[in-house]
Amino acid sequence: MKTTASARPSSKGRPREFDREKALNQALKLFWRRGFEPAGISDLCSAMGINPPSLYAAFGNKAKLFMEAVYYYEATFWDATWERMANEPHIHRAVDEFFREAAEILTSQDAPCGCMVVMADANLSESAKGVYDELKALRVEGRDWILKRLQKAADEGQLRRDTDLFALASTLNTLLHGLSIQARDGASREELLAIGRSAAALVGIAATPRQA
Repeated sequence: MKTTASARPSSKGRPREFDREKALNQALKLFWRRGFEPAGISDLCSAMGINPPSLYAAFGNKAKLFMEAVYYYEATFWDATWERMANEPHIHRAVDEFFREAAEILTSQDAPCGCMVVMADANLSESAKGVYDELKALRVEGRDWILKRLQKAADEGQLRRDTDLFALASTLNTLLHGLSIQARDGASREELLAIGRSAAALVGIAATPRQA
């Protein structure tokens, strides 16, 4: 995702060079402020510093640009956090640290306030169903990532055998989505951290006695 590229406009004249990552960052900010559908091509071109032919040549169309901006957001702000949760050996610490980092990301001055994957598809029309479906798939992917981590912990004897892993993964994923809404509504980092500690406590309840 984090690469630069040269747009080749279809119009006559000299091809315009641009920094793809910088352009995606500007598109991300505009999509976040206005939403997918209200953000017009002319507004996006102005924010990105390119012309419409360059935008279409580089990204295809507005929907593809939007999803590339979403994946750029995920890669920039979230991928390392998900990886650390997967690699932390102790499940309680893995979830606790994940939610702590999530609170920091969601209240960072460098990131859009709230998660793009959770917040970006509010009030999409039928014509934007493809965008909605892709964002929904990303949200399900998050739940499945958590479920995979919980299953690993269960296999290692860190969680009780009677734990409903799917329900626990769904609950943690729902709390993660809730953090995004709280952040968008202006909740402080301390408030989000408290919610994160409650999420980790749910894992503690499911832990085997020697792991709790």
